Amino acid sequence: MPEMKKDDEHRVIPEEFFQELESADVYLPVHTEISPVGPESRLVVHRDPRSAGADRFRLLQMRLRNLRASRQLKVLLLTSPLPGDGKTTVALNLATALTERGKRPVLLLEADVYRPTITKKLELNPWMGLTDCFEAGLDPMQAIRRIDPLGFYLLPAGTPVEDGGGILQSEYIAHLIKGLAATSFDWILIDAPPTTPIAEILSLRAQSDGTLLVARAQGTPREAIEESARNLGRDHVVGLVLNRVDGLDRVYSHYYGYTNPDERAKRQKHGGPQGLGLKPYGR
Repeated sequence: MPEMKKDDEHRVIPEEFFQELESADVYLPVHTEISPVGPESRLVVHRDPRSAGADRFRLLQMRLRNLRASRQLKVLLLTSPLPGDGKTTVALNLATALTERGKRPVLLLEADVYRPTITKKLELNPWMGLTDCFEAGLDPMQAIRRIDPLGFYLLPAGTPVEDGGGILQSEYIAHLIKGLAATSFDWILIDAPPTTPIAEILSLRAQSDGTLLVARAQGTPREAIEESARNLGRDHVVGLVLNRVDGLDRVYSHYYGYTNPDERAKRQKHGGPQGLGLKPYGR
C-alpha cells in the first residue's frame, strides 16, 4: 500500500476504498427522495412522454443499448463544449429513460462540482454529496439516494467548490468510478463539467467507456464542438446530442393532436427541450 500524504490522512485510503465499493450491493436499502418533477426539471420523458423530446430520448436509449453490446458500454460521460448547452437536462432525461421506470438500476453521478444543479432541478432538499464525502473521507455510497417516481439513483455533487481539480483529478474519483462500475448498476452516467478546463474532463474520460457530447442547436459554435471532439478523441465520442432543435415539436403536435396553440405554448414553456437531434460522431 502506498504511503499516504499528510493532506490525505483524513480521507479514505484508495485500496481499501476500492475493496469496499467492489463488494457493495446497490440493492441494499438506501434512502428514497421523492421529487415533484416540476417544470424546473425539464424532464420531458416523465412529464410529457408523447413529446418530440421524449421520443428522441427513447431513440437515444435504443442506440446506447445497441452500442453497449458491441463496445461494453456501461460508464458514460456527458459533457458539453460550453455552459448552458443543456447537458444536465439531457443527463436527467437519459437516466429516466434508461431505468425504464425503475426496472433497471441506473446511477447518475453529478461530477459538475463547480455548478451542481440536479437537486435544485428536482426540487429536493440537498444532502451530503461527492465533495462533502471527499473532504470528510466518508464512503460516498452513503450519499446515494433513489429518486422516485423517476426510478434512478443519484449521487449528487454536494457543496460547490472553486478548485474542482482537487477531486476530479484525484485517485479518489478514479477508484470511486472503478468501484461503482463493478457493482450491479446497468448504467453509470457522469454529468461532467463543460470541456474546459480540459485536464479535468480528460481525467473523467479515462474512467469512462464513452462520451456523449451535448451541444445546443444554433447556439454552440461548430468550432467549439470540433475542438471538444478532438480533445476527447473521436473514437471515445459515441454520439452528439443536439439540444433544442427547432421544428420537431410541430411534427409531433400534429401527429398526437396537440393542435391548440395555447396548449402547445404552455407545453413548450414547461416541457423542457424543444427537441433532440441525435447524430453519430466519430463513426
